[in-house]
Amino acid sequence: MDIKNFVSGEYRQEYQYKSFIPSKINKTFVWDDPQINTMLEDATRALGELNAFTLIVPNIDIFIQMHITKEANSSSKIEGTKTNIEEALLDKDNVNEEKRDDWEEVNNYILALNSAIENLERLPFSSRLIKETHKTLLQGVRGKHKLPGEFRSSQNWIGGASIKDATFIPPTFDTVNEFMSDIEKFAHSEEYYFPDLLKIALIHYQFETIHPFLDGNGRVGRLMITLYLVEKGILKKPVLYLSDFFERNRTLYYDNLTGVREKDNIIQWFKFFLVGIIETSKNGVKTFDGILKLQKEVEEKIKSLGSRSNNARLVINYLFQRPVIEAQSVQKITGLSLPSVYKLIKELEDMEILKEVTGGKRGKLYVFNEYLKLFK
Repeated sequence: MDIKNFVSGEYRQEYQYKSFIPSKINKTFVWDDPQINTMLEDATRALGELNAFTLIVPNIDIFIQMHITKEANSSSKIEGTKTNIEEALLDKDNVNEEKRDDWEEVNNYILALNSAIENLERLPFSSRLIKETHKTLLQGVRGKHKLPGEFRSSQNWIGGASIKDATFIPPTFDTVNEFMSDIEKFAHSEEYYFPDLLKIALIHYQFETIHPFLDGNGRVGRLMITLYLVEKGILKKPVLYLSDFFERNRTLYYDNLTGVREKDNIIQWFKFFLVGIIETSKNGVKTFDGILKLQKEVEEKIKSLGSRSNNARLVINYLFQRPVIEAQSVQKITGLSLPSVYKLIKELEDMEILKEVTGGKRGKLYVFNEYLKLFK
């Protein structure tokens, strides 16, 4: 099928509403759009540069955790959480009570993404992997009663106070397994060639249209993009996350998804998605370049500490994973006495590596501010 002739699906009359029945996607697609070809080349080149950085940055896995934290925060923001990235990095006890539900959702996303990446070693990109990821995502939070890890067994809808005034009603629950099976076949099909970047763009659209879970569809759907690119070897490490791009362009994101359903405009969705890949890859390269420069600067600074530089280095390595710290954590990392801990912290403050952010006399928190700025 030429993508110019793409048919997204049709509305079907149910008892008191019309649900949208998407067309299946496990088929051959062709295109002759020169702009898409150019954008595919640009996206592939940008991903190649990002992959190259992941190979030259020492201890890359340390920095991936901050990428995941940023992704969790951005993806959750799209769904309405108010937690910022600094709060997401705090321990639960240090978060204001009114924000703890949001904090839990963001940290569940971090757990879900980390476990999903680990699970790729034993599971393919599949409904099973998606369900296990969803179960972790909703564990113990506001959606915990909405069948974590299971496809829905009732009708859901998007927008509106009820199904009667919904802006979009996905297919009925009894079709979900069939449509998800079609996605899975398409993801692994060797019979039908389609560039992987366009394939995951179409998979993401189709997943959001099927809306297979009662809650958490948006977060799982965005998370799937990274999982697919890692499984296919397009990403050597899980360092590309589109949620920040989608969050900054939230209206366009939803408008383009709706444009496929209402006007069959898959070409515009592909172009928007590829812009996201290109822009996010370039931003990732800038971030890693900034990390390498910051590492050198910090290393030069702590050399002046002489014999204490080893303990400072232990703290810095921790901060590159989690750039918010308190004195008790510094003590655990270094094994120093508390007086020595506070002396080390003071020295790192004087070097402008750490910055105290609470302004209180007790329960002080220190931020590795220059590192945190790279992810904002």
